[in-house]
Amino acid sequence: MAVNTCDHNTLSFLSSAFASQAGYKRPSTQEREEAATLQPVLKGKLKRATPSDEDTGPFCEPLLLPGDDLAEDPEYPPQTILEWLDDADRNKVKPGRNTIYVAAPPAVDSKISFVKSWSEPKHAESISIEAPDVQDIVDYLGAFYHGMPVKLLPGSLRLAPWDGKATKTPRYIGLNTATECVGIRTRASKDGVFARQLNLNDLLDAAISILPKDAFALLLLVPFDIYEVPEDDFACGRAYGGSRVAVISTARYHPGLDRHQNVDRLHSWPASHCKQYMDACCLESDSFDNARPKKKVSKKVSEPTPAPAESASLAYATLSPLHAAVTAYNALPSLEESPSSATLSALWLGRACRTAAHELGHCLGIDHCTFYACCMQGTASLGEDARQPPFLCPVDLAKMLHASGVGKEARYRAILGFCGKHPHNHLLTAYAAWISAQLSENPAKRAKSLADQEVS
Repeated sequence: MAVNTCDHNTLSFLSSAFASQAGYKRPSTQEREEAATLQPVLKGKLKRATPSDEDTGPFCEPLLLPGDDLAEDPEYPPQTILEWLDDADRNKVKPGRNTIYVAAPPAVDSKISFVKSWSEPKHAESISIEAPDVQDIVDYLGAFYHGMPVKLLPGSLRLAPWDGKATKTPRYIGLNTATECVGIRTRASKDGVFARQLNLNDLLDAAISILPKDAFALLLLVPFDIYEVPEDDFACGRAYGGSRVAVISTARYHPGLDRHQNVDRLHSWPASHCKQYMDACCLESDSFDNARPKKKVSKKVSEPTPAPAESASLAYATLSPLHAAVTAYNALPSLEESPSSATLSALWLGRACRTAAHELGHCLGIDHCTFYACCMQGTASLGEDARQPPFLCPVDLAKMLHASGVGKEARYRAILGFCGKHPHNHLLTAYAAWISAQLSENPAKRAKSLADQEVS
């Protein structure tokens, strides 16, 4: 559902109405609390969340709109922090091997200069948008993974002819590293959005070959469209967590493709929790059939489902971090009504940063999240990707803090420092407001600040 204007006046902290039809059963409050706790807990011993914490706290339920990843696979197994710790394949962060490296997009040899055009989408709106800056992504990851050094990989990579051949539709191109030339398969784009695509598995193999000895992980950035298996139309990224490498493509995140790819900019996070938008997505989907027979209700005693938690307006009676994020988001120029090139470039950067953080999370051994709306959720579409938050939920945050050895507040303040350098970036500005609402130690002062914003 794409609309040109919406104030997002009513927010939902719960999953959509489609969640129950999809068969998703969210873990109980007790199960979620235990999932983020390092020590095994006797039943009933944990402090239970209050209704206000559950309904308007910083962490919302996963949206579960029709077609979302979790809606398609509602029984995907959750990963608790204890299960994460017990994973024999997980790489531990150790002194001397704790650095995250980011490899900049490869240069293109003059003999195959036509390859540069492969990164230019055919169906994009005719607007000039600057691609994400590699150093910005490095700096974001340095804040997100605060406590682990994040560096740009020394040296450079270069795409060159494979076997000396320079045809314009090569089956292979070479990726030159400091020590070898790795063959990368190419193919014509199946959906015609880009001229050609590079094979993701070959790129991951190349990343493994250049992994520094002191690297905890390496992320390779590519501006080209990628595919993993022949059946794919495209892919945006993948991590070989056990091998410590990840690859992301920024190609499909180009804002000029949003209409072609049905990405609703207006309802990107945090506005994805707009109740009107969520309801409309459910009603417009062929999958949402109210006439479908309902499953029998189990008689087993379980935690009662709370009434839908919504705020009638952005008056911030609850002062929730989500409301603070939406206020900050709404204060910036519209992403739909004649956005500037700078605004769209910032949008592109935010998308790349979030996906980079997600894929590196897999290198830490963190699986896809099923507990909350979270940066580590799986995604089934570019539309869903845009709706997901940049932050880690309590369960996955506990894993990351255990790995990095830093405190939550220090990490949040590092992220705030980065976001503050990008005041016109919708995602990062909303993220900063979300964090600030949690760190605020004076609710009355924050209430006055929010009230002043509404008056002005």
